[in-house]
Amino acid sequence: MKNRKGRPGWTSPLRGRGRSHWATQKPTWREARPALIADSLKRACARPSGNWFVVAASRDVRAGGRPCGRTVGGTEVVLWRSDTGRLHAGPGACPHLGAPLRDSRVVCGTLVCHWHGLVLDGAPFAGWEPYPVHDDGVLVWVRLDALGGEQPSQRPVVPLRPAADKGVAAVVTAVGRCEPQDVVANRLDPWHGAWFHPYSFADLTVVRPPDGDEDDAFVVDVSFRVTSRLVVPVKAEFTAPGPRTVVMRITEGEGATSVVETHATPLTGAADERPLTAVTEAIVAASDRRGFALARTLAPALRPVMRRTASRLWRDDLAYAERRWALRSAGRLPG
Repeated sequence: MKNRKGRPGWTSPLRGRGRSHWATQKPTWREARPALIADSLKRACARPSGNWFVVAASRDVRAGGRPCGRTVGGTEVVLWRSDTGRLHAGPGACPHLGAPLRDSRVVCGTLVCHWHGLVLDGAPFAGWEPYPVHDDGVLVWVRLDALGGEQPSQRPVVPLRPAADKGVAAVVTAVGRCEPQDVVANRLDPWHGAWFHPYSFADLTVVRPPDGDEDDAFVVDVSFRVTSRLVVPVKAEFTAPGPRTVVMRITEGEGATSVVETHATPLTGAADERPLTAVTEAIVAASDRRGFALARTLAPALRPVMRRTASRLWRDDLAYAERRWALRSAGRLPG
């Protein structure tokens, strides 16, 4: 790493920035063309998912812990780990009399129903059939073929991330009244960043929008705010590797290779008139600075800070997604 004079040494990632009023920044509405966003969304929705859905953070399902219950597209799912850490998933209703297995207990690695003591070890039993499940080290995925309706795949499409021993990961989940496509559309509109989130972003410019399947990334220059006058400038790209996933990857600048993955999982069924969608965002931060090794040892303290930052952004972005759903359902979506 070289300093500003070109000699090897430490350089600060921070850059000074003069005060500027929110309303004086360059408008982005001309570049944020509805048709361009809609085309990117259409291409994303056409990509295969293999029927895989993100359902939890890996840390949410612990060996020796209680089962984890989720609802995906109106389907109850229960997850737990054996004593060896092996992950299991299946229908969330007990095959005996329908008890909610999320409220049951894990005993010696088996799931024991709290109504009548029926024991499940993850294998098929009495009509209860397990679901394929995958733990990628940060997130847990479940394959629901009846819900997805696609050709199933052996593994989900997991975005490329920094190596586990090089990064710090944090996961945050929020729920909004919208459909997954509304969440994806929000992330495929990077132009709103500095206007809608001025407390986090400044000087945002989309330097290259996508032009089709061969080049389907939004390339962005943006500065992350640290204080009102200190920012960290980076280059990043937004891609949609699947119908319910958008990935922001830092390609140049501080934290290069770091990723922010946004996964949208439907909670309600397709026929529900008031849909709910869970947004699971995984932030995997990395840096080639020597001091980042120390930061990794402080990961338990860093994760809550990372989650608070992401949660604040998603309070705003879910309002965007919910508004988009309301306009779509009323037939009044602009453009």
